[in-house]
Amino acid sequence: MTPRERFLLIVPGVLFLIAFGAFELGRLASRKEAERKVAARQPSSTATSKQDDATLIRSLKAQDLDQRRFSFSAVIEGATGNKIIPFNPKNPAALLILEAIRKSADHAMQLHSQEGSDLRGLRRINEGSRFFEDTLREQIDAHPALLCSIPLTSDGREQRMGYPDLRIEHVESGLVTYLDPKLYEEGSRASTLRSFYYKLGTQPSKVSEDAQHLLLGFAHDGADGAWTFTSWDLLDLSNLTVGLKAEFQASNQDLYEGDSGLASSRPAESSPQESVR
Repeated sequence: MTPRERFLLIVPGVLFLIAFGAFELGRLASRKEAERKVAARQPSSTATSKQDDATLIRSLKAQDLDQRRFSFSAVIEGATGNKIIPFNPKNPAALLILEAIRKSADHAMQLHSQEGSDLRGLRRINEGSRFFEDTLREQIDAHPALLCSIPLTSDGREQRMGYPDLRIEHVESGLVTYLDPKLYEEGSRASTLRSFYYKLGTQPSKVSEDAQHLLLGFAHDGADGAWTFTSWDLLDLSNLTVGLKAEFQASNQDLYEGDSGLASSRPAESSPQESVR
């Protein structure tokens, strides 16, 4: 085979490789350009997050949540999966629990109205709820048919903070009652200020079973540091309706250790020490 013939055989292959390479380079360039355009059209993750937040806020605002009323029973069931059992005056166990609460409430009211009560030394009446909780728990738990304790959270821990404060169980029937003592000034019964709340959150709930939910309110005369308790009311919370206050909050850490700072005071300059001669 002559050189010319060999050349004619090689040329088509070379031309094919050149054409194929040019095609692949063109396709790669087109793909890169398409990816660049798509990326340019997509907002950054931060912008997307802010947009999602704004959409959620508009959706919540449209619900008029501040104006709505909610069944407390529905709130508890939705938050915990457990139901509020309405008080049944025909249930012997419920009546026994009611009578035990009545007697212990009378005792607590009388005890903490005396000058010797530890509650008298407090600065704020709100700090006195724990004294009533302890007295009620001791008195109710002394009943041979009842157990009274601090409710356990859903993960099995005893926790005093948060709703509810006490758990009462009728041993024989297994009927459980959550009891939440509150203190209020006797002239404020018609006040519209918040005096009871249930907080949804990531912490394990203290409501871990179907139960009666009762609130025991003690009225006092408002004499700071020398309170006298004048009456009490026991309420069945199965009939309660509650409002929702939506608010956005931040801690000092969020405020002062975040990215919002613009300027701050300069540290005070120490006065120069005079040289000792």
